[in-house]
Amino acid sequence: MTITIRRASPKDAAAVAQLMADPAVYPGLLQMPYASEERWHTMLSESQASGKPDLLLVAESHGELAGQAGLHPVGPAIRRRHVMGLGISVAGSRQGQGVGSALMKALCDYADNWLALLRIELTVYTDNAAAIGLYRKFGFETEGTMRGYGLRDGQYVDVFAMARLHPNPPGIAPR
Repeated sequence: MTITIRRASPKDAAAVAQLMADPAVYPGLLQMPYASEERWHTMLSESQASGKPDLLLVAESHGELAGQAGLHPVGPAIRRRHVMGLGISVAGSRQGQGVGSALMKALCDYADNWLALLRIELTVYTDNAAAIGLYRKFGFETEGTMRGYGLRDGQYVDVFAMARLHPNPPGIAPR
């Protein structure tokens, strides 16, 4: 299967909203059901504003959106500029076909070689074995468990806090 990774644009709003509304996708995320195309159009438009550090990517296969992922600042604190949060979702029909790996590879390359991030953080439901395996494949480690972190299908559920540190942080060559 050929997978193409590219930066998301506002024209992807309908496809991303459809992906995020997929009953095979949203229960694994901290997103709400019934995703809004308008909300995604706004988010995708705002992510392209000059000076905005967010990176939103989409994966396409056979002309269809197969997944989306992004890196986002963890907040406004100046002393946390070296950290971004990661979010990813893969269409139910494309899970287990390399889409998640292609998106993770692109995000980690961007984080390591273009942003010089020291740390990427994420949360994942403790029962999402496939996602946890994907994250571990890319160097993420579990740093803790947050109990009752999210509400999913009427039940409070736990998440793992996971993070990946830059495998070879940049430096400057000695003179």
